[in-house]
Amino acid sequence: MSNSYGKLFRITTFGESHGAAVGVIVDGCPAGVEISVEEIQHALDRRRPGQSKITTPRKEEDKATILSGVFEGKTLGTPIAMVVNNKDQASHDYSHIEHAFRPSHADYTYTAKYGIRDYRGGGRSSARETVARVAAGALAAKMLQKYGISVQAYVSQVGSIKVQKPYTELDLNQIDANIVRCPDGAVASRMIALIEDARDSLDTIGGVVTCVVKGVPAGLGEPVFDKLHAELGKAMLSINAVKGFEYGSGFEGVKMRGSEHNDQFYTDEEGNIRTRTNHSGGIQGGISNGQDIYFSVAFKPVATILQTQQTINDAGEDIELKGKGRHDPCVLPRAVPIVDAMAALVLADFLMRQQANKI
Repeated sequence: MSNSYGKLFRITTFGESHGAAVGVIVDGCPAGVEISVEEIQHALDRRRPGQSKITTPRKEEDKATILSGVFEGKTLGTPIAMVVNNKDQASHDYSHIEHAFRPSHADYTYTAKYGIRDYRGGGRSSARETVARVAAGALAAKMLQKYGISVQAYVSQVGSIKVQKPYTELDLNQIDANIVRCPDGAVASRMIALIEDARDSLDTIGGVVTCVVKGVPAGLGEPVFDKLHAELGKAMLSINAVKGFEYGSGFEGVKMRGSEHNDQFYTDEEGNIRTRTNHSGGIQGGISNGQDIYFSVAFKPVATILQTQQTINDAGEDIELKGKGRHDPCVLPRAVPIVDAMAALVLADFLMRQQANKI
């Protein structure tokens, strides 16, 4: 099982949904990065369950503990270990699936691969694992701040309700102004109503998270196989429930001609090389070009629904199964900080790799 990510700024996560704890070891973080447990906690608070009426009611404080690698508020350059204890497990809610394969879950595939699975909340396949990513991502984001790089993700679509404005016309400082984390207040209200309707119908709904990265210098990316957009895609597709990734003009770009799609260069008044448009999404040839990087991530509806469905058990017998327990009717609001974290981890790693490329 692959539990590590990154080449120079490298993380290894551990823990299961209903185990004692989840955690992460960050290896390769440079010395001297100022970080506090409060900054880690702020990121975790945005991801934690039970934070609003449209998220799972599981009550986890997700209190982070830094075990090593930080002294007097600064990283030491040694491995950084962080852990979050699990406290509000309700493992009895999963006894009914000990031998059942839930539709669209990883129950069957984990059993097929390992011959054994932790059925309590999905074990390692649970999105609970992303706690560790968010903790590490907060550290990566703090490192990026020193270079003027910011990462801001937001909910741009729930079901068929979509923000029509491009990110350049939105106030991204308003992302946390509502519980769905959409910076367009009017659209956010409709999204919340749709999520509540799905919840009341004992169902779930999916959507899209858009992410904007500003301040990235030109030159980040490692062709040919570690292109920046390819690595961002890999990072996003590793997140639970993600079904799609596109950057820049994405699939809409196929409707354009080259004369429309090409981003023409010019030199601004400060002597910086810029492009008049940004259909490339800040990446050309797999390397950042200094423009904003923007991409979108599609999340499927949460697989656990509180309705009766047809499935089979581990003996291959047809059975009926009804979901139990505490689950999100829509993963989008809590997915925002996860997308933030994975983007920050990718960029921190590429920033260090670029610094190693030149004497």
